[in-house]
Amino acid sequence: MAYWLMKSEPDVFSFDDMMAKTKRGEPEQWHGVRNYTARNNMMEMKLGDLAFFYHSNIGKEIVGIIKVIALAHPDSTAEPNDKGKIVWQCVDVEAVKPLPKPVTLATVKATPELANLELVRLSRLSVSRVGEDEWKLICKMGGL
Repeated sequence: MAYWLMKSEPDVFSFDDMMAKTKRGEPEQWHGVRNYTARNNMMEMKLGDLAFFYHSNIGKEIVGIIKVIALAHPDSTAEPNDKGKIVWQCVDVEAVKPLPKPVTLATVKATPELANLELVRLSRLSVSRVGEDEWKLICKMGGL
């Protein structure tokens, strides 16, 4: 299993929105990603991989855990390129659980063991990798 971090602006789509969709049995297509590295990360995801749900811009904190339930497929919000191909991909995800205590970006940056986390090093990347040790530490920091 691999671990990831996926960002969303909470005023557009929050973790509470994700939880509500999951409770209704509606998977969320993680669409709208327009960065090749983030797209490639989604193309590497496997069924059952877990990701932190990160509120970007407002809050700047890790607030929950989501799970990949459908492999990468063409993003339904993407326009075809000049050759008629949709190059942007997405995965489907569902909520697993909220973190009892959100982990802020400031806390992450102040934690030496997380200095190499892509959230810190590649701050604009919307879908990033998380190492197993980083995952365990953040889960602990978040009260799990």
